[in-house]
Amino acid sequence: MQKTHIYFVPGLAAGPEIFENLEFSPEKYELHFLKWKKPLAVEESIANYAMRMTDEVVHKNIVLVGVSFGGIMVQEMSKFIEVQKTIIISSVKSSNELPKRFRMAKFTKAYKLFPTKLVSNFEDYAKYFFGKSLKKRAEIYKKYLSVRSKTYLNWSIRSVLNWEQEKPQNHLIHIHGTSDHVFPIKHIDNAIEIKGGTHVMILTKGKKISKIIESNLTC
Repeated sequence: MQKTHIYFVPGLAAGPEIFENLEFSPEKYELHFLKWKKPLAVEESIANYAMRMTDEVVHKNIVLVGVSFGGIMVQEMSKFIEVQKTIIISSVKSSNELPKRFRMAKFTKAYKLFPTKLVSNFEDYAKYFFGKSLKKRAEIYKKYLSVRSKTYLNWSIRSVLNWEQEKPQNHLIHIHGTSDHVFPIKHIDNAIEIKGGTHVMILTKGKKISKIIESNLTC
């Protein structure tokens, strides 16, 4: 049996670790986890970056899966290579699905005030977290938000807010949680909904997401 190659792109500032709870049959699927590259500059276009990301794709007729900002990235990547299917999780299909606060940040340039230094120097700030829940959250952030270059963070935030895709791509599969507070479900159309799923449901509902992906690849 010829295996289906699935390439995964993580969310903003995240590494491949976010996919650790997914489960796929090793007889049917071969999984490939892409890492974020260093932007050529804060002003590098998302299209040019996506084209460079496709350099890591070494198979044909693949499946692309992206989470959050990674969902935007796989849509851009699919414009340069042949894909069997594109699947996005906890993401948006067009700039029209971005919440109003994102669009306001774009026009007011408020995103330039985002404290990227806090993320890039996370360990320096983590020692100020007190209480079990905050310390646990700090450990989670340290593990999963592993891409902390200031250039990358500024580039990625700028890229999300300035993304200019007006219409969803054809045959795109969208999996979205009903409790996503980053991209609220009320702004999302035509998605496979996961009840109670949050923006980080890739970590908490991995088995369910895996089953949804497999069912859409076998139909």
